[in-house]
Amino acid sequence: MFQISSRRVQENGSFGIAAAAAAIALTIAMAAPRNVSAAQQPATGKKPTVDIMLTSKPSPPKTGDNTFEVMVKDAAGKPITDAEVVAMFYMPKMGAMPEMKNNVTLTHQKDGTYVGTGQVMMAGKWDVTVSVKRAGKEIGSKKFPVTAR
Repeated sequence: MFQISSRRVQENGSFGIAAAAAAIALTIAMAAPRNVSAAQQPATGKKPTVDIMLTSKPSPPKTGDNTFEVMVKDAAGKPITDAEVVAMFYMPKMGAMPEMKNNVTLTHQKDGTYVGTGQVMMAGKWDVTVSVKRAGKEIGSKKFPVTAR
């Protein structure tokens, strides 16, 4: 911690400069990053507006047609039944192979469960982003890592 010698302040007669230096040092010490674990960090207080869960049949998905099911609930845990739900499959470019994308539109079945059939173009790791919209406005999305066989 930064300390100021009162004797030096009295000898130099520069109390204002010493006080300013102390204020700067204190500001720097307070602003310095602290080594805090994620569990100790304060919560942002922002809850997600929707809870999204993705499953597939078969599980894990295979190359070709698969059935995807998405459960959508609001922050209170109540099923959302009037949304537009799309699962976007993405595999980045690898070597000479171009990137791959495929959208699967899911329709509401019951109790916040949306179901759709879609193609997985090849085995491997995919990023699946499920987006949920109401009246054309996105109310939530979630990214899932999926490994197809």
